[in-house]
Amino acid sequence: MVNKIESATLRNGVRMPMEGFGVFQIPESDCKEAVLNAIRTGYRLIDTATSYKNEEEVGAAIKEAIEEGIVKREELFVTTKAYIQEMGYENTKEAFARSLKKLGLTYLDLYLVHMPLGDYYGSWRAMEELCGAGQIRAIGVCNFDSARLMDLCYNAKIRPMVNQIERHPHYQRLSELEVMKSLGVQPEGWAPFAEGIKGMFTNPVLQKIAAKHGKSVPQVILRWDIEQGVIIIPKSVHRNRMEENLDIWDFALDANDRAEIATLDTGRPSMLDCSKPSEIDRLYDYLNHPILTSLS
Repeated sequence: MVNKIESATLRNGVRMPMEGFGVFQIPESDCKEAVLNAIRTGYRLIDTATSYKNEEEVGAAIKEAIEEGIVKREELFVTTKAYIQEMGYENTKEAFARSLKKLGLTYLDLYLVHMPLGDYYGSWRAMEELCGAGQIRAIGVCNFDSARLMDLCYNAKIRPMVNQIERHPHYQRLSELEVMKSLGVQPEGWAPFAEGIKGMFTNPVLQKIAAKHGKSVPQVILRWDIEQGVIIIPKSVHRNRMEENLDIWDFALDANDRAEIATLDTGRPSMLDCSKPSEIDRLYDYLNHPILTSLS
């Protein structure tokens, strides 16, 4: 199967594939083989994070793929992220070095602040320096709403080049995409299928559009994202699903399709809501944060 994955040009001129492979929730035991299969299938953007606890496996897969001659390092676009406990200038410098060592790389293509929590301003200064030194090709953030993104952009020497957000037909975030466009920030969508919850794969509207184009519901969703300028990082450990998710470059949605998909927007997140106090508590509880421990 031959696929030509289109690229987006980030504000600093770096080219980033519009479709990549995410490894969130892929167990360590399966991760290396999954990433190897993804690279063999044609994926060149690989997205991981320190909190996924599989950077070493991602790095091992990249090393093997390069040694086997499947791909050259410069053909890959590797992303990882600093989590809440790694926020702050010194913490992020140390976290970056750890991630680079685990991945077995000499530079990163994209480094992201994973959550809009903690001292991410201190982290951003560190990331600006690392980017200026050529150790990171592009820097960005995850899960920043429009207000936080604008505030960081207005106070940073280097504006975020990417904002990775929850984005799917049930949570379309069109006004936020417009803000990103105005700021020159490239949107990237995680959980494009919302993990199939709330009947995503059996939705009658999506099924009808899929049948019309001779495609699957996941392919329609991914194509919808791409056509709105959103980079996507679907995940699967199954080679046939990897191939299916990549086979989206030979069709286009029409105005009627887009109008029908627009009706599916609930305006609410399905996976993560950083505006809810209970969600913030959950994220910090995951880290056994001392404040929460003292309150329990």
